[in-house]
Amino acid sequence: MIALPSRDAAAPGSEQRPPVADESVVDLRFRTLIGEDSWARLPAAVQKRFSKRLSPGAAVVYAGEVLETRLSRMGKILSTLARAIGAPLPLDDGMTGAAVVTVTENEGLGGQCWTRTYVRRNRFPQVIHSAKCFAGPTGLEEYVGYGVGMSLAVTERDGALVFRSTRYVLAIGRWRLRLPRLLEPGEMEVVHQDEGGGAFLFTLALRHPWLGKLISQTARFRDA
Repeated sequence: MIALPSRDAAAPGSEQRPPVADESVVDLRFRTLIGEDSWARLPAAVQKRFSKRLSPGAAVVYAGEVLETRLSRMGKILSTLARAIGAPLPLDDGMTGAAVVTVTENEGLGGQCWTRTYVRRNRFPQVIHSAKCFAGPTGLEEYVGYGVGMSLAVTERDGALVFRSTRYVLAIGRWRLRLPRLLEPGEMEVVHQDEGGGAFLFTLALRHPWLGKLISQTARFRDA
């Protein structure tokens, strides 16, 4: 975990300090979502990653690599169509290589911004932006481009933190319209599994009730 320094120049003779997470402030938002019993079953490293409130202008950076990416034929079609809303899904079947995740606090959006950068061989990297907002029927929603988002249920499973979609929504101003089931791409599940020693696995799976698994991806990251 590292805090990125501000771009503002320091005054002459003064020491510039980068913005960091306020160690005196404990972020209880994820802990509240899963409950005390489930939170207690998470490894201490996972609790630490999801309980720090970042100061304005600070960022947490996790560097690692994509180990595996699999897209079915329909998964490739869906990923290509999703380019229209910012390409939030992996684009290349078999993609591996370096990856970086950056997390920042965004009070205006009511949560955190996550930026994921994935290296693509002989192409520009893929950059995926999303915002986790602590709102909605489950207490957590994640939005990508053009107001498209999903409500997420947050649970603990075998010592891992699990995010699972429960419904998809379209935000238009203050309105939240639920997408019809026929238009939903399937159930999205993201798992944060600690491996010890500052390393953790990030796994993503998108499963359609009729078409089966469309997309899966596994990446390993480390605390900086």
